[in-house]
Amino acid sequence: MKKIILLIIICHALVFMATAQTTIGIPAIKNYTHTDYNASTEVWDVKQDRNGILYFANNDGLLTFDGSYWKIYPLPNKGTIKALAIDPEGKIFVGGQDEIGYFFPDANGILKYHSIKHLMPQKARQFADIWSIVLFKNEVFFRTIECVFEYNNNEIKTFDAPGGWRLLSKAGSQLFAEDKDEGLVFFKDHQWQLCHAQLPTASLHITGVMDYNRDTVLLTTLKQGLFLFTGSTLIKKPTAIDPILQNDLVNCAKKIGDDRYAIGTKARGLIIIDGKGNVVERFSNNEGLQNNNVLGLLLDRDKNLWLGLESGIDFINYNTSVKRIYANKDNQLKSNAVSVFNNKLFIGTSNGLYSVPLDARQTDISNTKGVFTEVENTKGQVWSLREINHNLLVGHEDGALVVDNNRVKQITNREGAWRFVPIPSSPDIIAGTYTGLQLIKNNGNDFKADVKMDALYESLPTLAKDNDDHVIWASHSYRGVYKIQLSADRRKIIRYTQYTDRNGLPSVLNNHVYFIRGKILAATEKGVYEYNVHQNRFEPSPFYKPVFDNSYVEYLTADSTGNIWFISDQRVGVVDFSKPSGGKPYTVIYFPELAGQTVKGAGYIYPYNKENIFIGSNNGVFHLNYRQYVQSETKLNVLLTTVKAIAEKDSLIFGGYFMKDNDVAGVQGKKQIVTLSNHWNSFHFEYSSTLFAQKSNEEFSYKLEGFDNEWSKWSVKTEKDYTNLPYGRYTFSVRVRNNLGNASAPVSYTFVVDPAWYQTIWAYLFYLLLVICAIYLAMKEQQKRFDLHQQKHEEEQRRLSYLHSLELDRNEKEIMALKNNNLESELNYKNKELATITMHLVERGRILLNIREELVAAIKKVNMPDLTHEFRNVFKLVTDTEKKDDDWNHFAIYFDQVHNNFLSIMKTRFPGLSPTDLKLCAYLRLNLTSKEIAQLMNISLKGVEISRYRVRKKLGLATEVNLYAFLIDITK
Repeated sequence: MKKIILLIIICHALVFMATAQTTIGIPAIKNYTHTDYNASTEVWDVKQDRNGILYFANNDGLLTFDGSYWKIYPLPNKGTIKALAIDPEGKIFVGGQDEIGYFFPDANGILKYHSIKHLMPQKARQFADIWSIVLFKNEVFFRTIECVFEYNNNEIKTFDAPGGWRLLSKAGSQLFAEDKDEGLVFFKDHQWQLCHAQLPTASLHITGVMDYNRDTVLLTTLKQGLFLFTGSTLIKKPTAIDPILQNDLVNCAKKIGDDRYAIGTKARGLIIIDGKGNVVERFSNNEGLQNNNVLGLLLDRDKNLWLGLESGIDFINYNTSVKRIYANKDNQLKSNAVSVFNNKLFIGTSNGLYSVPLDARQTDISNTKGVFTEVENTKGQVWSLREINHNLLVGHEDGALVVDNNRVKQITNREGAWRFVPIPSSPDIIAGTYTGLQLIKNNGNDFKADVKMDALYESLPTLAKDNDDHVIWASHSYRGVYKIQLSADRRKIIRYTQYTDRNGLPSVLNNHVYFIRGKILAATEKGVYEYNVHQNRFEPSPFYKPVFDNSYVEYLTADSTGNIWFISDQRVGVVDFSKPSGGKPYTVIYFPELAGQTVKGAGYIYPYNKENIFIGSNNGVFHLNYRQYVQSETKLNVLLTTVKAIAEKDSLIFGGYFMKDNDVAGVQGKKQIVTLSNHWNSFHFEYSSTLFAQKSNEEFSYKLEGFDNEWSKWSVKTEKDYTNLPYGRYTFSVRVRNNLGNASAPVSYTFVVDPAWYQTIWAYLFYLLLVICAIYLAMKEQQKRFDLHQQKHEEEQRRLSYLHSLELDRNEKEIMALKNNNLESELNYKNKELATITMHLVERGRILLNIREELVAAIKKVNMPDLTHEFRNVFKLVTDTEKKDDDWNHFAIYFDQVHNNFLSIMKTRFPGLSPTDLKLCAYLRLNLTSKEIAQLMNISLKGVEISRYRVRKKLGLATEVNLYAFLIDITK
């Protein structure tokens, strides 16, 4: 009998395991601890408003999360909030001990609490915790253990329960509640009515009511599993999780899809089942939850799950294209080899090879349900998996293996095998091993290790095959790239060429060789290099240069459509040739969700098809549904959550909610435009996006119109400060984009900074008046200065004129002096000439007189009277010479020039003067002696005196008048 019971238990366990299998792909789980949100650990309920902001019921109050910032809003009495509800107007209804009401933004978009406790009957104002809040039609229902409150039109009604209310929930068009004594009831005609059922419901302790189909609802109970309820029929629904539900408490339940139901348990985490009761997925500590006590759950508008836990908050990226697959959940191993073979998924790990059967109905392999099993005899490091000639080969630390069902056969056992390359024209296979190349023969049914090629004794973890059947390319992590020429039978290495930094590569370190799109490529620490056949060297690839530039490229592979998948600087991406952009025949897409997740230095990507891309990691394998990823239609949104004005201390002027006509709106209303004094001229802006599943993909760009001329560069920063803004009207705008290049519409906030009192229009008018007065006074002052200056100028002019006249006089005198000097010089010169002429005349007269006297003396001496007659002509000639007037005329001309026309003036004034008199006057003017005059005039000294007397008489001079002085003054 005991054996029979044991057999039944084993069979039941096997059936449970078969039906309780979950999908192999696990979405990413993000944990938020109480230190992240800075509030109490317990989170009882979760809701989301139409802007995407999340609200959590917490022991410390209302907790909000906008994707970047957490905020806490306590109740007035600091009570615990255990339930939430948000109505269409945006009111957030909450309750705590002895307190109910709602949070709603004020005119500045700042959440404020509004109590409605005063609307309650006086006797009902003391109550314990509110455990449920439900919106039903236009009413709000609050549940405590003792009472249900109905709030409608500023009126609150109360409903007591005989045994105590244990449930309040809405399903379909009905509002349900459960009384401990009477069981399940529903609200109709403003009262609670019993749900008459074939089975008693009071003993079930119903914990959740969900839509099932049509008029049928699905009930969850505390310990007795699931039931279907329709009309008056209550039916037990068997499920694969009955053993769990019978031993664990169900805290909450929610329908999360057309055929999906989420059940939060007290000790087993979250279980998701389909309509048939089969387990679809399960999330617990093993899958990444912080703890297994799920108090509340929410399916957000992006179809992702939020869990309120006994300790913390967890976000399950349920609607995701990226999942993680663990070959061994109990020992999460490094997994860097994947292959789909014979309708199984094989994953090679650091401690063995694992496989799981695939469901042919699932195009997305991560949705396959199953349990991985270890392939026999594969303990140890698996380096690679490669399907060749309809066989799956395993590169293992123990050598080359081939998979046979769920076990392996050994091909080589001398040393570890890295990777394999097939020979297209032959069934032969080349393996890269720890010590060089190994030839493996394939006769169609079996593999056999052949000769070891000893010419190149190097560990060759990367192999590539070009179009030459007798050439193998290989790379060594520390020695560069090798081009290996094989013999015709591929049993020997004829020669090999080593390519290092001397042959074009940037370094001998960390080079990986590949054959992609007809070219031999080397992924290096400085980008991608390609082999130039003609130059027999490597050079930077012109095609890959715009993609990678000089980044470290760790891995390259091409999928069946020609797209190139890569790992560069620990970032996973794809060069997608089906999406030309920016004038290029491709688009480069990165996957931020996978950044830093690959095995450093040994990256791996297995692009099976567009729905199934596998990426190796240190903990399991990542699965990417690329088709779903690029077709995601999740609408990007951005929120401006906080605006603070900054002076001596911060002042919150916008709390994140736009208001219009006392309703939450999508854009800022005119009444919400604040005007601040010039004292508040520095501002702090916080912004975020509620695309919680894409936090690693988000980048923001902002602009302050009125200050910035252009949008800022894209950045992951979620805050911006502006300081010392001048007065004016400003509009701060921010937008978000994801890694696919999609950008949201901007959200904007306008505010005004008033000018200081000295910058107002009245101040400017006053300034203008002051300026006018100042200009007037300045003009007056300037006029005074001008007049004074003019006066000074005139005085200066007079002074200058006087000085000028003095200067002119001085100059004139100098000129006159110069002229006088010139005249005096000329006069002296002419006087010299006159003196010379006069002396000449005197000398000539003297000589003639001497000649005459000598002749007379000679005649007398010889005493020859007859000679006197003979020399008569001579004497006559001398006499005529003395009387000749040519010399006088010449003298008279010079004399008049020198002595201001003296002779002419004398002739004019004294016409009675004879020529002889004029000569005498001229000689007297020259101050000649009487003797000199006698010689010149050829008269005696007595004759000179007589002539002087005669001239004085003609001139009418008195005796006391000096004749010389008179002649001197005659020309002045």
